Amino acid sequence: MKIRDIQHIYHKELDHIFGQQEVDSMFYLLTEALYNVPRFYLALNPEYSISKSEQEPIFSALDKLKQEFPVQYIIGYTQFYNCQIEVTPAVLIPRPETEELVSWIIDTVDKNTPIKILDIGTGSGCISVALAKSLPNADVYALDVSIEALNIAKTNAKNNNVDIHFIENDILANNGILISDIPNKWDVIVSNPPYVRQLEKQNMSKNVLHYEPDIALFVSDENPLDFYSAICDFSRNYLKKGGFLFFEINQYLGDELTTLLDKNNYTDIELRKDSSGNNRMIKAIKSTL
Repeated sequence: MKIRDIQHIYHKELDHIFGQQEVDSMFYLLTEALYNVPRFYLALNPEYSISKSEQEPIFSALDKLKQEFPVQYIIGYTQFYNCQIEVTPAVLIPRPETEELVSWIIDTVDKNTPIKILDIGTGSGCISVALAKSLPNADVYALDVSIEALNIAKTNAKNNNVDIHFIENDILANNGILISDIPNKWDVIVSNPPYVRQLEKQNMSKNVLHYEPDIALFVSDENPLDFYSAICDFSRNYLKKGGFLFFEINQYLGDELTTLLDKNNYTDIELRKDSSGNNRMIKAIKSTL
């Protein structure tokens, strides 16, 4: 069967869910992952066909996509900041805005000076892996409460040939991190913690709500800054004076988070929009006083 005929079936079954452009994007991701046939090759060889026995994986993927199962979980990986990151339903699928946060960190720090970085709530390890790969003088640590997530992050570190120190612990547990896990304070602490309020669920797509891990997404409506408060408390002891704190944030809570950082003696607080124009990340410096 010709690949282009299968593509037509994909559009017939999925365009009403995702739109034509997104269906094309998913289809080409699948053809490359399943058959090692990239998009440009198919454009140059429109008559390219696969045998009946080879068709099962791509039609199985179609059945999952009709249920809005994320294509990244189907193929088992995604691209993030020039790194291939393995993903399963135990971890969030990295977003483009998180790449923007990583880029901001890389542009901010001194690349020629040895520094220590801690990624809190590392999930797939995408942030810590990208930073370790881009900053060879950085000593990178990554913390998560989920052992499943840490195992995936360890695989991603290995696959991308970077060394990362992993810590299993809960940042919300008061002083729960073992002192033996702590270096001589960090120069940078970064986190993309859970920040979606329960009231915002109604605006989220099915592929996120039904398949990505709740533990990595949602916070209560009453205490949406729980993780940020806990990280500020932790940073009081373990971030160097003059060190940087970076967060990915809920676009609707920028003012509240700015106030929280100000109350915790942070200076040079900068709120930054992502490429979609939403307040999505914040940087602050720990006071030297």
